[in-house]
Amino acid sequence: METTTRKATNPDTGEEEQIEFPTVEEIRQVILILEHPSEGIIVKELVKELANYFNLSDEQKAARMNDEGKSNIFYHMVMSAINVLKKRGIVEQPGRNRTPYFLVEEDPPDEDLTPDEDVSPEDVPTDDPPDIENINQRIRKKLALDLLEEIKRKSPSFFEKLVLDLLLKMGYGESREDAGEVTGGPGDGGIDGIIYQDKLGLEVVGFQAKLRTTGNRISPSVINEFVGALRLKGLNKGVIITTTGFSRNARISAEGSDNPKIALIDGERLAQLMIDHNVGVSTVDTYEIKRVDSDYFDEIT
Repeated sequence: METTTRKATNPDTGEEEQIEFPTVEEIRQVILILEHPSEGIIVKELVKELANYFNLSDEQKAARMNDEGKSNIFYHMVMSAINVLKKRGIVEQPGRNRTPYFLVEEDPPDEDLTPDEDVSPEDVPTDDPPDIENINQRIRKKLALDLLEEIKRKSPSFFEKLVLDLLLKMGYGESREDAGEVTGGPGDGGIDGIIYQDKLGLEVVGFQAKLRTTGNRISPSVINEFVGALRLKGLNKGVIITTTGFSRNARISAEGSDNPKIALIDGERLAQLMIDHNVGVSTVDTYEIKRVDSDYFDEIT
């Protein structure tokens, strides 16, 4: 998940501090995937839903802007996301302020396209060809969000097997058929599975799969426990993969570990790797992009 840091005023002390929040773009994307009641939703209730989705702390919920502490930061960010969606025609507010917002049934053309949507030839201006790369990036971002939502509905044991499948598809342990196994369970010592990188099993990578259904970030204590478990097993390489993210101190702890070496994969990178290595996704269709073959039209005299 992408984050941003905002200057905030502590409502109790009045002192300024830096607090991390999801970006307005992240908030906008989540608004699109939340299930909204048919009668619409007011901003105050939407803010509560989003705060729960991102698992904001009390400090994040209470943080106010540096305008004498009058404006709640997260509320302001949600309003910014809604205003973008209103301008694009993705949400509507038929009444005045404080009345419910509604998601429209369909997105406008060329906005957050999915592979199942049709774009007819007349929708594409002949003098302004579509930005295929931009459309593809939007499709990937939507697909990544869908993947994470699907994963969060599964069991921890399913997630462990998914992580093993992904690591094998990425080329770890490709030198043997039984290249990896899930070892998670009672008494696993924090190691959910292992990957054998050579035929004799001399190079082994331990991994931990942390399935989190809320925005809780992985703390330094999780890193330290995993490092200890790897050392007990005599392993010098490890990977932690989670559906959420890692705190700044957790990343510092991982970077500071030389033996064993630790790699971290957060939810956003996990989804992108799954797309790149075709784990949990399938190709709907492919399109050829053609141009005039100037060689064909070279007239030989």
